[in-house]
Amino acid sequence: MPEALVYSIPLTTRFRGIDVREGMLLRGDAGWGEFSPFLEYDDATAAPWLAAAREAADEGWPSPLRTRIPVNVTVPACDPERARAIVLASNGCRTAKVKVAEPGQAPGEDEARLEAVRDALGPDGLVRIDVNGGWDVDTAVARIPVLDRAAGGLEYVEQPCPSVEDLARVRRRVSTKIAADESIRRAEDPYRVRDLDAADIAVLKVQPLGGVRACLRIAEDIGLPVVVSSALETSIGIAAGVALAAALPSLEHACGLATVQLLASDVVSDPLLPVDGALAVRRPVVLDPLPATAAPDRAAWWAERQSRAAAISS
Repeated sequence: MPEALVYSIPLTTRFRGIDVREGMLLRGDAGWGEFSPFLEYDDATAAPWLAAAREAADEGWPSPLRTRIPVNVTVPACDPERARAIVLASNGCRTAKVKVAEPGQAPGEDEARLEAVRDALGPDGLVRIDVNGGWDVDTAVARIPVLDRAAGGLEYVEQPCPSVEDLARVRRRVSTKIAADESIRRAEDPYRVRDLDAADIAVLKVQPLGGVRACLRIAEDIGLPVVVSSALETSIGIAAGVALAAALPSLEHACGLATVQLLASDVVSDPLLPVDGALAVRRPVVLDPLPATAAPDRAAWWAERQSRAAAISS
């Protein structure tokens, strides 16, 4: 089997504005790693993604402290019927993360989606929303109570506003917990979230932050409960997130790692899919040969991107 493989996989539902997920798998002495920065990311943004892939391939990960990782089901900004179906098909997930504030959608669509998710989960499930920085402060303060009622109670709101300063302002004006994602993984200083007391929860993603060990250092230094989340990877990339969640000293919340079912297929023989609401801590095996997900026509483009990212990291 070659040392690098490029994949291209359609999504089952449009997510994050894309319909196809594309990336590169790299093989080393420790196994396979995934390098899959989104296509629009520049080389500097892509560099930590490569560091995470090389860590997985060349070094492996710290020893796990647990064998199962509770996970949430991720619900895209879809219609209520589709949202309900996704939750019901989630193999026992008792927490749902729901995308809201999608550009071009009316506010009422968020309420309807959340009501459908609550109906599917039942009264004892947990619902969290992800805004992806889509609101300003006043909109966040106005919308959070409305969506809290629609959801029958929110566990937390992820990244309601783009800036750390605005997260802190929102947190002081609402009673619902606030989680920081982009304000950590895309910030020049991820610790401003801690210094400004801007969040109750830190969302960490292995590839954007440079690997499992880099995330463990951030988790220790930032001093907040951690939710490990995916970057819409194949099971190879998800395995790194599982390794991080397994190595954390404590894990108080379900993690956002059950996203393989958003892909129409996978690159492994044993996909990392939830069973009874949790993922097993393991490394799946890459298919040999890679099936229809392979994208050899994109190999040169990805090899060049890898080279540019490596030059920045060196």
